[in-house]
Amino acid sequence: MVYAKITGWGKCIPPASISNDEISTIVDTNDEWISTRTGIKSRRVSHVSTAELATVASQHALACAGLAGKDIDLVLLATCTPSTMVANTASLVQKNIGAIGAAACDTNAACSGFLYALQNATAQIQAGMIKRAVVVAAERMTWYVNWAKRDSAVLFGDGAGAVVLEASEEPTGLLGTKTGCDSTDRSILHIPNYGTDMDRCAGTGPSDLSFEGREIFKRAVKGMSEACDDVLNQAQLSLEDIDVLIPHQANLRIIQAIQNRLEIADDKVMVNIDKYGNTSAATIAIALCEAVENGMIKPHANIMSAAFGAGLTWAASYLKWGERTTPIAKSDARLPDCNKTGLELVAPAVAASKAQ
Repeated sequence: MVYAKITGWGKCIPPASISNDEISTIVDTNDEWISTRTGIKSRRVSHVSTAELATVASQHALACAGLAGKDIDLVLLATCTPSTMVANTASLVQKNIGAIGAAACDTNAACSGFLYALQNATAQIQAGMIKRAVVVAAERMTWYVNWAKRDSAVLFGDGAGAVVLEASEEPTGLLGTKTGCDSTDRSILHIPNYGTDMDRCAGTGPSDLSFEGREIFKRAVKGMSEACDDVLNQAQLSLEDIDVLIPHQANLRIIQAIQNRLEIADDKVMVNIDKYGNTSAATIAIALCEAVENGMIKPHANIMSAAFGAGLTWAASYLKWGERTTPIAKSDARLPDCNKTGLELVAPAVAASKAQ
């Protein structure tokens, strides 16, 4: 039996941020309103492209695994905010990390994207098609935000996280997974008039992200909880066997509802939504990296993850961690300096949103 062991991990967090107090200068809100409804205190705003975020995260993951880009057979990028549609953004990441000749592909399952991509890469390793893969999730969600709409404007942030998978005989990595999509209700979370459905005569102004929070909440809790149950049955595990829960960081209330439904203690749940907001596909990848960094993930830990996103996609995964929780090496890769605040970075988009 071949397994896809996680041997490297890395993240990329943009330096500029917008606090709740700062965002209250854009829309009619305040820190208490945002914090009590979402758990978010701040969100990051990228001054660089999605590809650059993904590149830096991948470089850190490669160094952590003790590998170079030339060792990689597949670069799989989970994103719904690609730098370019044609050519795919993964091909630019592949070029940037020196993975010449590796397959490169974008995966769009919105917030479920990292778990979808992890499943895809694992299956290719298990089938003997490849030996090593970089699975990276990167998002620039603030680019989509309509800053005139309070309910969605406060939620999203930018960032990236990555892992390296390697073929192994050790039973680690993704050992149970369930993905799906409830497309009957896809309209409750989407960006209309975008892609080739766009009215070309109307121009390409700021996107209008449609977001029905109450309906999303109900479906997210149900879909993620049921997917977790399915994965536990696959792996023949009980909830008591789970050492760490890493849920999609969309809303603290959703995280707490899933935690309560699964009856998992606070100290087993990874939460960082307060620092970053909802970074879509990147949330679980970033949270996974931070759970290793802060010692929450220990050798041989059993890890459960679940996500829910536009589509309406959903996913859950059971990961078995290996022995190592420290990097083999560290990369000096970093983003270029940013000379603007978060508010200054979004100012043009704020002006355009309010002018509509």
